[in-house]
Amino acid sequence: MGSTRGPISQFIERNYCHFNAAALVDAAKGYEAHLEAGGKMMVTLAGAMSTAELGISLAEMIRQDKIAIISCTGANLEEDIMNLVSHSHYKRVPHYRDLSPQDELDLKNNGFNRVTDTCIPENQAFRRLESHIYKLWKDANDNKQRYFPHEFMYKMLLSGELKQYYEIDPKNSWMLAAAEKNIPIVVPGWEDSTMGNIFASYCIMGEMNASTMKSGIEYMCWLADWYLNNSGGKGVGFFQIGGGIAGDFPICVVPMIYMDLRKKEIPLWSYFCQISDSTTSYGSYSGAVPNEKISWNKLDISTPKFVIESDATIVAPLIFAIQRRRLISVNQIQEHRFTAGYLTGSYWI
Repeated sequence: MGSTRGPISQFIERNYCHFNAAALVDAAKGYEAHLEAGGKMMVTLAGAMSTAELGISLAEMIRQDKIAIISCTGANLEEDIMNLVSHSHYKRVPHYRDLSPQDELDLKNNGFNRVTDTCIPENQAFRRLESHIYKLWKDANDNKQRYFPHEFMYKMLLSGELKQYYEIDPKNSWMLAAAEKNIPIVVPGWEDSTMGNIFASYCIMGEMNASTMKSGIEYMCWLADWYLNNSGGKGVGFFQIGGGIAGDFPICVVPMIYMDLRKKEIPLWSYFCQISDSTTSYGSYSGAVPNEKISWNKLDISTPKFVIESDATIVAPLIFAIQRRRLISVNQIQEHRFTAGYLTGSYWI
């Protein structure tokens, strides 16, 4: 995997030799080769990767320019900031598989919203953000200005108003890193996020105009322009974490440019990797193998293609750590719930 590696990378190369483990190594090498050849990378975030604290590894990837653009769900956009400002109020439920309907109701009545083993606090997370983002929405609405959902979030973060609430090291917030770098984000289907629901409620009550928030169609038009301007040379790779709209939406920009805008010279995605535990199946988009994307003008026959059928909360931080080539501490490894065991001090990944 490139230059001399430390004990963790050596361990991976020595032991991750077959099946999904080998796919992880191959995908990491492909990611690295793509960047070293001058390519750019889009990363797509589905599920609840922000609540899973992917920011610990993703933020550094952003700071080191290993990611050019992100597509994510509205939930991932907001939940990274929620973790930043209300982390101590979160509740972990390691026995979540054993919860009864009454247990779930008790969580609701105590102001918690459960995401697998983690419960997000309603008042300290959702409502805390609402009080600040509302002012930005209202100001834009009254001045007939329009922004994308992530642009409002960037404004809120860069204003410094949230610093009073920080409960984690801000270097572990990927949204803060993205705002400081001003990297582009595409947020398809933002309306189904909590902040999207809240904004919609203000529209229903007549306090906001829906047009104040730029739409998914505008995101697609913007992305087409971005792709046309950034797909030269080695091109743009596609690193997909999970399935769903975060990946489905942006990958379609290439066939749209090729087929509908009739720009036949447009390069296809030049690298593809998907981390997913979705079963490969017929008719399941998230479970489709990469070769299926060839007939849709998304990938070429020669595009490096990887599928890692595993838990993204385990796989993605490892691949990102390999790309970062920086000194990481065992505490950071433990933050991702890896078993550090006898290791102490700091190591080159």
